[in-house]
Amino acid sequence: MADVHRFTWHGTGQNLLEAKLRAIDGARSSVCMETFYFSDSDIGHRFQSALAAAARRGVDVRLIVDAIGSFELGRGYFAELVAAGGTMRWFNKLRLASFSFRDHRKLLVVDDTQAFVGSCNIAPEYGGDGIAAGWRDGGVSVHGPVAAVLAAEFARQWERATGRHWTFPHGGLRQQVPADGGREVEALFIKPGFGRNPLREALWQDLATAKDVAITAAYFLPPHRLRDRLAQAVARGARVRVLLAGKSDVRLMQLASRSLYRRLVQKGIELWEYQPQVLHAKTIVVDDIVFVGSSNLDPRSLRINFEIMLRIRNAALADAIRQQFEADLAQRALPITCETLQRGRSWWERLKQRLAYWLFARLDPELAAFKLQAWRVRKDRFVRRVKRAGRDRVRRGE
Repeated sequence: MADVHRFTWHGTGQNLLEAKLRAIDGARSSVCMETFYFSDSDIGHRFQSALAAAARRGVDVRLIVDAIGSFELGRGYFAELVAAGGTMRWFNKLRLASFSFRDHRKLLVVDDTQAFVGSCNIAPEYGGDGIAAGWRDGGVSVHGPVAAVLAAEFARQWERATGRHWTFPHGGLRQQVPADGGREVEALFIKPGFGRNPLREALWQDLATAKDVAITAAYFLPPHRLRDRLAQAVARGARVRVLLAGKSDVRLMQLASRSLYRRLVQKGIELWEYQPQVLHAKTIVVDDIVFVGSSNLDPRSLRINFEIMLRIRNAALADAIRQQFEADLAQRALPITCETLQRGRSWWERLKQRLAYWLFARLDPELAAFKLQAWRVRKDRFVRRVKRAGRDRVRRGE
């Protein structure tokens, strides 16, 4: 019988972080960890100590931290880990040519058999229940073959970490992982570029037959075609609900998202804003299919950053996440309606929203596209020089 994937939903940042620490403590052969933001804090010290202890036990410990996301850390912050025998790399150190392209992934793989994906960084604000304290966040842990697939992708990212340029002519990667019991898992690897996007591709396909769609999105600025697909699902009779941030750590992104509210509501898409704490979670439930990981539905995640999402067909997992979603809507969120949109939208607020939209939906992607094109031109010139030099050597008889 084929291997079976087993899933555990961690509905709070606190639960997810503690589960990761337990997994590191139990590691026997390898730990691969990747994060965007690692803070100098109690939880940061706990993770570094756990990683260092694993390294001292003889476990192969490797850590990737984004150099800009964790810019406030001293370059020697991980000395304890390195002294214990672990290794770490800063992803994409500060360079003007590649500054835009960040490793936004949050991944932990232990012993190639257990993996964690989600949106929690290593920082104290993620260490609560998202209601009374801490940001609203979470993620999933999985035992099974997909862990080895994620470990292999980590190894590729480990090699990319110190590189200057990356080119992905075919865009991101959508990799299906076989399993039994009617379960299906796909790993979606999003990479900088403007070609194929595995999350967008998978989501479009699932929306075509969707009946119930529940999206929790910290930063929500979907492109026109995705907005159209959501509206088409509603027109076919599906219910589409989106839980967004009433409190956000990125005020400009919140303004940009709100610039779309009226158009979305008019198309029958139900919008809500989460009230108790900052919303940072990123999940999509389409009937019995779950998308979970680090990617937002915005241009930066879909076209510029490195991201990881899992697409999981599992009714029990979908039910667990949907139950939390329903509780959030019923107890902790306010609906956005045409009536509420009529109130409190001054010309100044509308102007700020439009400017924020232009910044995130137009300027940021255009700058990234310009840099990618410049890389391609330089690469093509380099290839031509190498070929020319080779032909010259042949003519000279070397």
